[in-house]
Amino acid sequence: MIDRGSVVVVDLDPTLGHEQRGLRPCVVVSDPEVVTAQRYPLVAVVPISGRAGEGVLYPGLAEGPSGLRQPSWAMVDQVRSIDKRRVQRVVGRLSEAELAAIDQALVVYLGLAG
Repeated sequence: MIDRGSVVVVDLDPTLGHEQRGLRPCVVVSDPEVVTAQRYPLVAVVPISGRAGEGVLYPGLAEGPSGLRQPSWAMVDQVRSIDKRRVQRVVGRLSEAELAAIDQALVVYLGLAG
C-alpha cells in the first residue's frame, strides 16, 4: 500500500530542464486520504538522491527501514505530482523524524509559514 512517508520507486521520465529524471526512489507526501481515493489519480512525491544537498530543502535520510541502500537526501525543491501508475513498487518507509524534516522543508519551500 502506498501511504504518506512511503519510499517508492518511480519512473520520472519524461522530464524537462533541471527536473529530476529516470527511475529513482521518491517519498510520498500526499495526504493518506488522497493517496487511497480512487477519484484522485495523482500523488505528490519528493525525489531522493544519493548526492548530498545543503540546507533545509535537502533533509538527510538514513538507509535501512526506508529501503534506501545508502545515506540519501530528499530534494524538496523537486516536489511534483505524478500519476499513481508511475509508481513501480514500495521499498520502505521513512521514520517519523525524517518525514517531519521533509514537512518542515515543504513549509519553507511552498511558503506555508504564517
